[in-house]
Amino acid sequence: MVRSVLEEMRIRSLGVIDDAVVELSPGFTAVTGETGAGKTMVVTSLGLLLGGRADPALVRIGAKSAVVEGRIGVPAGAPAVLRAEEAGAELDDGTLLISRTVSAEGRSRAHLGGRSVPVGMLSELADELVAVHGQTDQQGLLRPARQREALDRYAGGAVTGPLAKYTAAYRRLRAVSAELDELTTRARERAQEADLLRFGLNEIAGVEPRAGEDAELAAEAERLGHAEALASAASVAHAALAGNPEDPEGVDATTLVAGAGRALDAVRAHDPALAALADRMGEISILLGDVAGELAGYADNLDADPLRLAAVEERRAALTALTRKYGASIDAVLAWAEDGASRLIELEGDDDRIGELTAERDALRGELSGLAQALTDARTEAAARFAEAVTEELASLAMPHARVSFDIRQSEDPDGVEVGGRAVAYGPSGVDEVELLLAPHPGAPPRPIAKGASGGELSRVMLAVEVVFAGTDPVPTYLFDEVDAGVGGKAAVEIGRRLAKLAKTAQVVVVTHLPQVAAFADRQLLVEKTNDGSVTRSGVTVLEGEDRVRELSRMLAGQEDSETARAHAEELLATARADG
Repeated sequence: MVRSVLEEMRIRSLGVIDDAVVELSPGFTAVTGETGAGKTMVVTSLGLLLGGRADPALVRIGAKSAVVEGRIGVPAGAPAVLRAEEAGAELDDGTLLISRTVSAEGRSRAHLGGRSVPVGMLSELADELVAVHGQTDQQGLLRPARQREALDRYAGGAVTGPLAKYTAAYRRLRAVSAELDELTTRARERAQEADLLRFGLNEIAGVEPRAGEDAELAAEAERLGHAEALASAASVAHAALAGNPEDPEGVDATTLVAGAGRALDAVRAHDPALAALADRMGEISILLGDVAGELAGYADNLDADPLRLAAVEERRAALTALTRKYGASIDAVLAWAEDGASRLIELEGDDDRIGELTAERDALRGELSGLAQALTDARTEAAARFAEAVTEELASLAMPHARVSFDIRQSEDPDGVEVGGRAVAYGPSGVDEVELLLAPHPGAPPRPIAKGASGGELSRVMLAVEVVFAGTDPVPTYLFDEVDAGVGGKAAVEIGRRLAKLAKTAQVVVVTHLPQVAAFADRQLLVEKTNDGSVTRSGVTVLEGEDRVRELSRMLAGQEDSETARAHAEELLATARADG
């Protein structure tokens, strides 16, 4: 199967490295050199390429910035390729180019396939391309949460399926519980609000106001309050227009206008202009008649009843009582009543809503119980297989009597979910507390690896875990920094052998100080400083033949020309070739 391969890195002005190119093997590459020569800068550089934190202290003294460039061969259609293309990156003949720049002031820039991208984009690709392991990663493996994640990763679909359902139900339960808590906690406040709304709505309903009624009554009150003056004015105006029956000799406007009209009509045939005026005079006569008639009707219909005025004022007082409390006008009062009725329906529905939420919460807790049990069962089954596989690997890493196991337990919690007849604490990943245990030799009780494993044993446990993972969930490239810390002798040889085995299915890069490990590498890179303490382009070289024997001799005895060391180095290389 074609897999992603980290082909090359160019490192400039990073730590002790001035300008160097690291060419890597598709299989197993070992990076060696004197202590302080800059070997770990290889790990640091790859970390930067994969979105790691940019520390300005890494920039070489006197330089403006540090630059790391990487070339990764990726197969077409790989998830990393699709993600990079979505970001606008372009591949160069199946090769993805990554660049990271860190300035001495702390600014950081990232480029992917010739396109500037956020640093976070490199982090997204990292999970699919490279697994980096160093001393800090070993410390991470000591945390139970990381151990549970490792077990879940190994279990695969048996856990991820129910875990996805569990997580969805857990989130819904959190949301339902939060809403339920709010409703029940604020029940008194909401009841008080409902009482106030009922009082107001009942008060408005008792008055039964009509839209615009306050304006209508105000106009009527004004009219009734001045009824006598209005009636007198209407009578005087009517008499002036139509005449007064009690004074038959009086002259009124209607009679005068009618006389004027008759005078004009008599001569209108002689002048069109005068005829037009005669027509207008006729219109005035008709209008005066209409006004006079309406004035007569107004005076007859005008109600000067003081009882009616009292009734109007009483009604206005009732409406004013409403506008003082609920709105500036009766229309505003009616709008308040409409909104209040809707809100009251909502508040009165809280009891029903609380019932619905309580039922849903109980159903979700029951669902979580079943899913949590399924997760526990799947993890328990996978833990047995995982522990057995890691134990077998440890036997090949000079720990033949070591035994690995998992402690999967739950903590009782009266407010938790019921699993196996007990109420236990639960979280977003289930109810299980997972801890990896190690019994390094017969008779030793299994203890958490944080307490039961030495530095060298922890390194081998971590390597064994990765070898097991490689068979189920492989990562294209593994980078190990000091994975052989605290190890020597036969154990070191076995670590080299297992790394070589891992390299058959993935690319493996190891920064090591052990010749027993380096001898198994398909390619060995030597990092050397120049006289001024820097690593230049010529300071990272591929060792072959005699040069490799000399470096292994130095690593064995500190003496490149020691015949004994050379013989041992050649023996190590022969052993590695025979295993391959």
